Amino acid sequence: MPSSRHRILRHVFGGICTKLNRTKRLSFDNCSMETPLKRCLTTFDITLLGVGHMVGAGIYVLTGTIAKDLAGPGIILSFILAGFASTLAALCYAEFGTRVPKAGSAYVYTYVSIGEFWAFVIGWNIVLEHMIGAASVARAWSGYIDSLLGGQISNLTQSVFGEFYNGFISEHPDLLSSLVCIFYSVILATGVKSSAMINSFLTGVNMSVILLVIVAGFYFGKFSNWSNPHNGGFLPFGFRGVMTGAATCFYAYVGFDCIATSGEEAQEPAKSIPIATVFAMSVVSLVYILVSAALTLLVPYSDINPNAALPDAFTEANLQWVSYIIIIGAVCGMTTSLLGSLFSLPRCLYAMAEDGLIFNFFASVNSRTQLPILNMVVSTLITALIAFVFELEKLVEIMNIGTLLAYTIVSASVIILRYKPSMVTYTNAVTMDKDSGPSPDACETSSNNEVEVVYVGGKLKKSYYCLKPLVGKYKPGSAVSTAVFIYILACALFCGNIHYDPIPPIKDVFNIFCLSISFIIMVICVIIIEAHEQNTAGLKFKVPLVPYLPALSILCNVELMANLKFLSWVRLILWMAIGLLVYFGYGIRHSKLNDVLSSYSVLLSPTEREKTDWGTITTKKTKSDLSSLYDDDTEPIIDSD
Repeated sequence: MPSSRHRILRHVFGGICTKLNRTKRLSFDNCSMETPLKRCLTTFDITLLGVGHMVGAGIYVLTGTIAKDLAGPGIILSFILAGFASTLAALCYAEFGTRVPKAGSAYVYTYVSIGEFWAFVIGWNIVLEHMIGAASVARAWSGYIDSLLGGQISNLTQSVFGEFYNGFISEHPDLLSSLVCIFYSVILATGVKSSAMINSFLTGVNMSVILLVIVAGFYFGKFSNWSNPHNGGFLPFGFRGVMTGAATCFYAYVGFDCIATSGEEAQEPAKSIPIATVFAMSVVSLVYILVSAALTLLVPYSDINPNAALPDAFTEANLQWVSYIIIIGAVCGMTTSLLGSLFSLPRCLYAMAEDGLIFNFFASVNSRTQLPILNMVVSTLITALIAFVFELEKLVEIMNIGTLLAYTIVSASVIILRYKPSMVTYTNAVTMDKDSGPSPDACETSSNNEVEVVYVGGKLKKSYYCLKPLVGKYKPGSAVSTAVFIYILACALFCGNIHYDPIPPIKDVFNIFCLSISFIIMVICVIIIEAHEQNTAGLKFKVPLVPYLPALSILCNVELMANLKFLSWVRLILWMAIGLLVYFGYGIRHSKLNDVLSSYSVLLSPTEREKTDWGTITTKKTKSDLSSLYDDDTEPIIDSD
């Protein structure tokens, strides 16, 4: 009887583990471009969508708050560090954008490379990111207009609704921010192309105003505001303030995820996503650095008004006319930022619902507009409610930690997928010698005279055969996946020690031991990853210096997470608890991967469905193309099915 019970338990828990780790399949066939959504966005549209999303509330509200309370003039370094970490993550997003021309961004990427459970975790956090992002921008938009009107809107709202301050939510509700969310969601519901045109126009106006701010700020600014010892000099809060500011500055760069989310509505996603990502990140990073420099040159950081930093700074510099122009730019910038969040949120929910992980009605697409209208209505109402009751500062804190977690797993996914095997099919099977490809007995010819060959990435390079006793027993790609997981844990230990004790005393042997061991483990993991062969089949854009850049991105993201407040982690845990209830109560049972054909496998040919391993990439090659895949260090391995 006990043995039977044990067998049943092993079967049940084994089945659950299999479901948690099941992955999607990729295809580079033309049919992978099929979607119920409308593919109408050009590279220019997507670039301005990303730029508009990033250059909004961050430039007009966040810079003043961070400069005054966290970093002083050192905000320049904060934006440089946050921009560097974001650029590394953006490159990883760009590579995945060429692999998967689908909505869902990091959620889909994780589903392909790691598994369903972690995909849900990331998708759930991306939903939080865009929901909180839209609510925070709406709050900033409302607060900015209210400050310009002398607080008349907030006074009116408070007189009508009263106060419900309890330390966690806002002191008073904000009705205007809720109405703003609903209004701009209605604009998005008119169609993708029309809303993209509105976004492009508003972004153009905003960037023109920002250019004026930079030129005027440097021309009329005083470098003494950076060096005055009475104000604490350039780093009044020290380097810790710079790092804390960088963790908060990360909020300004979350818009490039909006670029990846548009993959299912891009005309040429493999081309548009990488170009738009790299260009948008370059422009936005430069803009934030220059604007923060101009602001702290105009006025001492201690005199900055965090609610309307730029207009007040130019007013104090007797440039009232610039202040009026800034108001126009601020309204346009925060509008585009809000449009970007409201654009991305329903598409992420749509992608998860398409896979069956959340409620099915989120995947319903209107046949006329080719938009998930019902999805947009529900997500907008929830966002409007959040904007109605939560304070801007708390919203930003909640969003940053979820975003950093998503970026960390995307960077890890790039490494994992780069070292996974891929299926290569070529036509006209004939006998080939060693120089041109495999011999007939090394291939399996199908009925349509196609030969399928598995070109394995992730196997140990000959130059690293000394590591064979350590990793030789693993299947191709498995050793890399294990090394990535251990590397992330080592990064968490390393950054945790630095954060809580940045300068460990010599006598603190335990702390030094933890730092040393975690650093050594990180180096060993990177060496193990580098020792394996990469798989770049079918990629039109590749992250350079893999695994080093993605590994550095993971380290930067973990370090920024370590600098966030403890309450941010508590709020993330509460949000994830709700998500786990949804997944284990609904998603794990309704997942499309429970069916014989997944939503992605139906895009594959019947032969490919049977033969393609989880997470592998399927491409077609002719005999002439195949010869370039083989060299002295690479031998073809044929699928035995």
